[in-house]
Amino acid sequence: MSAFDRRQFLRSATALGAVALATPALIGRAQAARSLTVASLLGPDKPETMIWQNIRDRVEAELPGAFRFNIVQNAALGGEKEVAEGLRLGSIQASLSTVSALSGWVPEAQILDLPFLFRDGGHLNRVLDGDLGAALKQKFAAEQFVVADYINYGARHLLTKQPVTVPEQLTGKRIRVIQSPLHTALWSAFGSNPAAIPIPETYNALATGVVDAMDLTKSAYAGFKLYEVVPWLTETGHIWASGVVMFAAPFWKGLSDAEKEVFQQAAVAGATYFDALIVADEAASMEIALENGGHVTQPEDRPAWEAGARTVWQQFADKVGGMEAIEAIRAID
Repeated sequence: MSAFDRRQFLRSATALGAVALATPALIGRAQAARSLTVASLLGPDKPETMIWQNIRDRVEAELPGAFRFNIVQNAALGGEKEVAEGLRLGSIQASLSTVSALSGWVPEAQILDLPFLFRDGGHLNRVLDGDLGAALKQKFAAEQFVVADYINYGARHLLTKQPVTVPEQLTGKRIRVIQSPLHTALWSAFGSNPAAIPIPETYNALATGVVDAMDLTKSAYAGFKLYEVVPWLTETGHIWASGVVMFAAPFWKGLSDAEKEVFQQAAVAGATYFDALIVADEAASMEIALENGGHVTQPEDRPAWEAGARTVWQQFADKVGGMEAIEAIRAID
């Protein structure tokens, strides 16, 4: 063997040895990637999914190859209640949720759903940044929901088949509600007949006449194409739909402290991103709704709407800390 051939042989042997040594490390790294299933109610172009793409990218930038996000869209894993139960069981590792959908586990959170309590989104955010938000996080954690941050879905508005501007027009109407006692009480106060129906089943329930009306945010109104079955949106803004970015407790407990910090920071940044997306998406959503037969109207006699809602405050005061706690929120600048 010539000197040249020997050099080539040695180089090849060295290269093969390096590959042999590196391969187990590469395999080990691939096997170490932990998968988490994330549930989203809507499609890839809606904030509910885009926030998880944002969080995924932030986690990947800090922990490359360590986690694999399986973002399951369009309510394929069920509505909010089913997803929450999946988190508690550990079959789903992360999702968003309205606070309303979690009230069965944390009744005190219903204070955020009290109708006509919050003046605007800024008022809601200031409350959640304070002691109440921190206390509710602890209560959610006790029920296996690790809340990394709060989000704002926007205001809920009344959706109907015919225009409704005064409370009396709801008398006898069958209205779809979130699976929440407070929402049931709210629409009962206006003389309607509430029916708790998961959001993925709502379109068909409206189309077939099982229910006549519902309430929802503008973004979700277009996201679920509800303008096709309830074309009238009355801008009641009766509830500011607060929500959470949450992880399943079993998944969270399996993270190291350093990984928890990465996920926490990614979720907080994602929540800010989500809130900005919602503002833009509401405007775009209403353009879509109006172009496809939707209509917007304003409520008349707002004091009458607020008077009906006030009965709900009284009914739920003991469950959410008393009327003093409610009035204290109302007084926050």
